[in-house]
Amino acid sequence: QVQLVESGGRLVQAGGSLNISCEASGRIFRNYYWGWFRQAPGKERGVVAIINWTGEYTDYIDSVKGRFTISRDSAKNTVYLQMNSLNPEDTAVYYCNTAPSIPAIRNTKTFRSWGQGTQVTVSS
Repeated sequence: QVQLVESGGRLVQAGGSLNISCEASGRIFRNYYWGWFRQAPGKERGVVAIINWTGEYTDYIDSVKGRFTISRDSAKNTVYLQMNSLNPEDTAVYYCNTAPSIPAIRNTKTFRSWGQGTQVTVSS
């Protein structure tokens, strides 16, 4: 089983930037996909960005395209999310997770466990 530790979230003003990290340990599959997810108060958790382990494939939800960049450092077993031009609608707890396919990673019901997440709060 993989263990996930998210970090880097904090309070930031609208228009600001933030880079959050997800460090993985344990059973890591190199051919799996990795995703960043977020859950705002009163809303369901959903995928924000996806990357494969080689970094050749990335995808984003429409609301963050052009503002967020997902990347990974395979030597450090770490996935990052660079977030620019943040707005209050980006306020949420951000989580990462991994799954063997794109359809699986898009479905939050795929996952048996999650890390503790990292809180990102954007003030207006």
